[in-house]
Amino acid sequence: MDEEIQLISDGDGLAVIGDPTTVEHFLASEGLPSKDLGLQRLGSALNTGAAVAQAGSEIAANSGRWVKLTKESAQAINKYGLRESKKSGLSTGVLKGNKGQIKGFVEFAKRPGSLLSNPAILAGAAGIMAQVAMQQTMDEITNYLATIDEKVDDVLRAQKDAVLARMIGVGLVIEESMTIREKRGRVDEVTWSKVQTAPTTIAETQAYALRQLDAVTEKLERNTKVGDLAKAAKEAETRGREWLAVLARCFQLQDAIAVLELDRVLDVSPEELDGHRLGLKAARQSRLGLIARSTEHLMARMGTAVGTANTKVLLHPSKAPAVVQSSNHVSMAIVEFHERLGIEGARQSSEARRWADAAKEVRDKALETGVDRVDSAKRLGNESFDRARSATGKLSNRIADKALRRHGDEEA
Repeated sequence: MDEEIQLISDGDGLAVIGDPTTVEHFLASEGLPSKDLGLQRLGSALNTGAAVAQAGSEIAANSGRWVKLTKESAQAINKYGLRESKKSGLSTGVLKGNKGQIKGFVEFAKRPGSLLSNPAILAGAAGIMAQVAMQQTMDEITNYLATIDEKVDDVLRAQKDAVLARMIGVGLVIEESMTIREKRGRVDEVTWSKVQTAPTTIAETQAYALRQLDAVTEKLERNTKVGDLAKAAKEAETRGREWLAVLARCFQLQDAIAVLELDRVLDVSPEELDGHRLGLKAARQSRLGLIARSTEHLMARMGTAVGTANTKVLLHPSKAPAVVQSSNHVSMAIVEFHERLGIEGARQSSEARRWADAAKEVRDKALETGVDRVDSAKRLGNESFDRARSATGKLSNRIADKALRRHGDEEA
């Protein structure tokens, strides 16, 4: 008996839908880790009609798994050549096999009732995929915040700062709404009304945190003396890490709002779900770009500070390496931050020129110069000695000749 699985990719993740055993075998054969897609939640997107009803029964019978698209998992899937839709931004296809073994690729599902041939179901599946992807990022940020020292926790809980205080309050409301959603399986009007104004507060906090991070960068730009750079770099190391945590929390809450928003649209206007998903995705990418530019600017400025410090390491044997150390700590913090949020970038790490290495370089040059001078002195000494000996010999000969002539005159 032929079996098939249906694939949907939105560029961030891959949905694998089909018979549970076939799906399991496929994922195992490709070495792809996955998590439950929660496909059954599409029930609220179904309306009337025989074709839709058939798709609904198919949803009930099938398993849906979600795979995060990484470089490795994307390579494993690309070989199947999914067809991309410019309108939805989704790539879809069907793989067929026998007894759980997938053997070939079928371009698109034509039969009635197929999930991929039903626009409403396809849009709903894509919406759930976006939610799962954002929840994955939210979990990553939770782990990230848990690894940061207690000073960051102090910043996040600093009631003296009105902006952060409002963000903390909004965060509690959003977490409550996510809990209700998890229990009820949907976002009703009451739950949604609690968080409707949250995006404004979170955006204000994000803007505030970005300004604080830019202020740290500006201090580095204003200072050129190594002593001042060392102080500014140390502040960038401590304060920068704290504001990165605030930005991460803002991003986490924005993703949570988007998850709730997609559920609300799915419940109220499922026909608008696809367009809303694409709009949220574009807004999310815009936020990532804004955060990336600010953090990369800080990394670049730290790199410039390192270059300045390394040229003056001999004059400042303790402060210059401290600048480099702080720079490396900031770079590692930003790289980890980027990884948690899904921002692609390369780590910028610098190596301090140890004072001993720099001193050795100068010493070697001095010794080399000294040896040359000694050799020159030796050569000069030898030449002088030879000239002196030659002159002494000539003088002795003249004296001897003169003495002999005088002796001869006396005898005559």
